[in-house]
Amino acid sequence: MKIKIVAVGKLKEKYLKQGIEEYGKRLGKYCKFEIIEVPDEKAPETLSETEMIQLKEREGIKILSKISESDYVYALAIDGENFSSEEFAASVDKVTVSGKSTLTFVIGGSLGLSSEVMKRSNQKISFGRVTYPHQLMRLILSEQIYRCFRIIHGHAYHK
Repeated sequence: MKIKIVAVGKLKEKYLKQGIEEYGKRLGKYCKFEIIEVPDEKAPETLSETEMIQLKEREGIKILSKISESDYVYALAIDGENFSSEEFAASVDKVTVSGKSTLTFVIGGSLGLSSEVMKRSNQKISFGRVTYPHQLMRLILSEQIYRCFRIIHGHAYHK
């Protein structure tokens, strides 16, 4: 089993890196865990709608280059499906039981994900209606993936 997080932008904050590394170590007993960063597109402070779409498309091309055809793709989107931790674990378990060996989670940049990335995704998920900084979302997602495996394996971490 392999879990990938494909994320736009470079993570600079040491405390976030340390937290993600800790969950990566913990996940080692359940899966191979990897975070892939793709460069974000530099943009001026104000963008037209067309420029925003073009920027997301350029980032989308980079994201899609990191996703294999056989990957099951979860796109993080504010309008995605909300899960409890138990429901999230059940979703991941169902996907893995169905024969998918690589689950890829995609975190877009500040403008979100391109339409092509959304089309490629198998499922859109959300961690609530609030907006998180995409750097912080990597840590939150890493923790939730770990929690998910603990639930799947019947451990009490999530209680």
